[in-house]
Amino acid sequence: MGKVLKIEKYVASSPTIVTIGTFDGVHVGHQKIINRLIDSGHQEKLRSVILTFFPHPRMVLQKDSSIKLINTIQERSEILDKLGLDYLLVKKFTKAFSRLSAETFVKQILVDKLNAKKVIIGYDHRFGRNRNADINDLIKYGEEFGFEVEEISAQDINDVAVSSTKIRQALSEGNIQRANRYLGYPFMLTGTIIKGKGIGKQLNYPTANINIEENYKLIPKQGSYVVKSMIDNKTVFGMMNIGMNPTVSGDTESIEVHFFNFETSIYGKNIQIDVLERIRDEQKFESVEALKSQLEKDKLFSLNFINNYNAE
Repeated sequence: MGKVLKIEKYVASSPTIVTIGTFDGVHVGHQKIINRLIDSGHQEKLRSVILTFFPHPRMVLQKDSSIKLINTIQERSEILDKLGLDYLLVKKFTKAFSRLSAETFVKQILVDKLNAKKVIIGYDHRFGRNRNADINDLIKYGEEFGFEVEEISAQDINDVAVSSTKIRQALSEGNIQRANRYLGYPFMLTGTIIKGKGIGKQLNYPTANINIEENYKLIPKQGSYVVKSMIDNKTVFGMMNIGMNPTVSGDTESIEVHFFNFETSIYGKNIQIDVLERIRDEQKFESVEALKSQLEKDKLFSLNFINNYNAE
């Protein structure tokens, strides 16, 4: 069972194999590297560990709050868990930490804290104060402190970077199929169900409003989508709207899901929504009746998609 832990709480009772990085999206390119880490761990009887930094270094060093991530830390942890990773360890990134020398980072974190016997790292990975150490320095430290260093090729690193960029771009354009193809699983939104204004109910389409606490989470382009969720161990399909609800004079962006054939109250529950297909852009209708008529069409589109999805 994989776990997400703050690194301070981790006790290295066994030697580990470690890789370092954000692994945002845990997409198909990442999975190739992660599978190598996990397989190597099994063969060499080492616990597999990904060390990640949070907040994102750019948020701290450049005060860049515009960074949006494909996964929250918890979502990332659950995907990694399914792949078979032993531990996702999170080190809080601070200005003080960024000033740590490369040698101190290696000694205090990789060696003393993680008991690393093998480190898998990108050919272009830079670390330590002012990011002045590279893989050659890491190999030297490995000889000194007794761990092996394995290099991730330029091709694999490039594949990862290209995929991440394409996924973010596809989501911002609402091209959910392309994003999901690169991810290798459906893009997800995770949040708590909160009470909305009850407008959906008046339209005969009661909706669950989703509140996502993590303001760094990337939200796809506004519009309507076909979605699915697991609620009380049961798969439930529905349609989701991301947007401002212009027909009823909405003034803030909301994420609302109408689940088909589902009556149970789920207020306060934390749920994961898998986004499967885009239906249409958000639009302002002449009247509430016109909106209702469009929702009927959206429902037919969704049910048709779900039938085909279930048949695959």
